[in-house]
This record gives sequence, C-alpha cells and structure tokens, in this order.
Amino acid sequence: MPLSAIGLLLVAAVLHTTWNLLLKQAGEKYIATWWSAIIGFLVFTPAIYLIGFPSQAVWHILVISSLFEIAYYVVLAEAYRDSDFSLVYPMGRGAAPALIAVWAAIFLGERFTFGGVIGIIVIIAGLMIVGGSSIFQTHTRPHLRGILLALLLALLISIYSMLDGIAVKQTAALPYVIVLFLCVPAFTAPLIFRIYGWNKLKFELSDHPWQLAAIGVLTIGAYSLALLAYSIAPLGYAGAVREVSVVIAAFAGWQFLGEKLGGTRVIGAVIIFAGILIIALFG
Repeated sequence: MPLSAIGLLLVAAVLHTTWNLLLKQAGEKYIATWWSAIIGFLVFTPAIYLIGFPSQAVWHILVISSLFEIAYYVVLAEAYRDSDFSLVYPMGRGAAPALIAVWAAIFLGERFTFGGVIGIIVIIAGLMIVGGSSIFQTHTRPHLRGILLALLLALLISIYSMLDGIAVKQTAALPYVIVLFLCVPAFTAPLIFRIYGWNKLKFELSDHPWQLAAIGVLTIGAYSLALLAYSIAPLGYAGAVREVSVVIAAFAGWQFLGEKLGGTRVIGAVIIFAGILIIALFG
C-alpha cells in the first residue's frame, strides 16, 4: 500500500474523529448534520470551478450513495443522543472493515485469507470489549440499543464506502464529495423543514454557527482525503487503515467528554485497530 495513501488516511482519521466529537457536543444533532453539510458544500464549491464536476459515469453511484449517507447521518445523530461517544464511534467504525470484507466475498467473489479471518476474529473480540465494558466494570447489562445503533452505522458505512470507492476509481475525489454533500441536505430538506420548521433551523444556525461550519469543513475534508486514498490504493486495505480513528475516538470520549468506562473502551478500540491492521497487512 503506498505510503502516500497511508498518510492521507491518517490525516483523514484525525479530521473525522474531530468532527464527530464536535457533533456529539452539538445541540439538535439532526439539524447540526443538515446545516454542516450545506455549509461544507458552500465552502468547497469554488473547487468545482477549478476541477470540474464528477464524471457522468458515476452520477448514479453518487445518488445511491447519498441515500445511504442520509441514513447514516440519521442513525449517527440518534446514536449520539442515546449513547456515549466512546461506545458508538469505535464500534461503528471498527466493524465496518469486516463488513466490507463480507460484501466483497458475496458480491465480488473475493476469498478470505487466513490472515483476513484472524483479523475479523480480533475485531469481534474488540467489539465485545467495547460493547460489554459496562458488564466488565459494573456487572450491569450492556446498553443494547447503543450497540445495535453502532452496528447499524457499521453496515451503512460499509455500503457507502464500497460505492464511493468504486466511484473514485473513475472520477476525481473532491468534486465527487462536494456534490455528494449537496445531495444529502437537498434530499432531506422537505423532511427537515416539516419536522423542525424554519424558526428552529434558524435558531440552531445562529446559536452555533462556527461549530456547524467546522463540522461541515472537517467532514468534507476528511472524506475527500479518504476517497483520494481509495483512488490510489486497494479499497479493502485503505478502508481498514482509515479506521485508526477508533482509537483516537475512544480516547477523546474518555478524556474530553468525561465518559465513564472510557479506559476499558480504549483497550477494546486498540484491539479493534489491531484486527484492522491484520486485515490490511495479511487479508
């Protein structure tokens, strides 16, 4: 795997963790994700005039991917309202590479190597530690709803990541991401206005303008770097290495948000990342 791709993915991981941390601290999270997508699109729009629009050959992929992105943001907002950042983020991001491997086996006919199977087993072990941390330290039942929401996130991530990985083999990454983040708020605008109304939307924007702007810029920046790496490296390996963010996120939730059980979740996150590395190196 090219060192340049690894570098892009590491920077993308830091940016991705940062915007998720900001979203976790936002007020109404559905509105925050909607405004941030619009602001991010507006900030990066001038790039389209320099680079051009995505190739017409990938527009159908872009539209389908945007629908899965919408589902992802809805589930993400609900998960952050319901559960700890250091539970949702490591589980959601950590399980995605294993699911991508499953889709590749089912739909692309790829076969698992011995190293790939070991990596998946290690990831599952890490997920059990992250999701069951409340049992290990407090002997109480795990927060099942948070775990299910995180795993649903992983499913959605795996689907749109595969679609976008295919697309950026055929077109430039940045304009693809810019248009993608136009489609998401455009498709959801009628529902957002119906649920919240303009007054509520305007209040959230005026109350947290810089936070929403930061989320939007970081989101597009992080995903553009990730897709650029996807375009120059094997998708399975790049998708796995990208999830180094699970370790950063578990630590951030523990240290910056004061979430309980963070230490155990950091251990689980490190194990998840070890499994990801095994898949990347030997899968």
